[in-house]
Amino acid sequence: MSSAAETVSSYPPLNVRVRMPGLSLLGATDALLERLVPTVRKGVATQAPWPFDDPMSLYKDGPEREWSWLRRIWTGRGRVDDGFWRLYFVVVVDDEPVGMQDLIGVDFSVHGTVTTFSWLSPEMRGRGLGRLMRQAVLHLAFEGLGAREAESEAFVDNHASNRVSAAVGYRPNGSGRATRRGEPAELNRWLLTRERWLPGRRDDVELAGVAACLPVLGIRRGDRSAGGGTLPISPAS
Repeated sequence: MSSAAETVSSYPPLNVRVRMPGLSLLGATDALLERLVPTVRKGVATQAPWPFDDPMSLYKDGPEREWSWLRRIWTGRGRVDDGFWRLYFVVVVDDEPVGMQDLIGVDFSVHGTVTTFSWLSPEMRGRGLGRLMRQAVLHLAFEGLGAREAESEAFVDNHASNRVSAAVGYRPNGSGRATRRGEPAELNRWLLTRERWLPGRRDDVELAGVAACLPVLGIRRGDRSAGGGTLPISPAS
């Protein structure tokens, strides 16, 4: 990666890195986001079935798409407290940014639950990267942050996302509804517990920068070294 991508930030969430064979998740610095702008400009969601619910900046037209996308990430990076946080990662394959993977916690210190959001450049789809991205961010959630469970949801016709959830061990968790492009649509909901994740836990994932990030997110882990241990300590401990 370029030196800009590896620069240490004064803000710990931007220093978190998840590396595994096939890809890396790197904290979404402005330097990395700039390298993704051409992909956003070309279009991430270009045809039905539309993968995202409303509101979604990636549906906007013209320069407003990339401006709104950047503003949303900047705003999200700044809204971090014990009640809500969102970690933004740029997905890097062969030294090139190809998408994003987010990890979200709502009242995480109470519930220990995370949700995920991701997208890939259209030309990178169909290569198994979606599954690797999810495995990488789940390793961060369960091993690095001590999550108890991970939730996911996808429109019923978003077959790629639903297949990934099933493949990495999530179980169906009901259904819901949301709007996309102003129209109602049905969602599949999924749930993965720590106990179900552990048997399939990968041993080739490297976490970096996690320990320094925990206090920013309001996570107290006792004397466990985040990213290096194996004890399932509650994030509320």
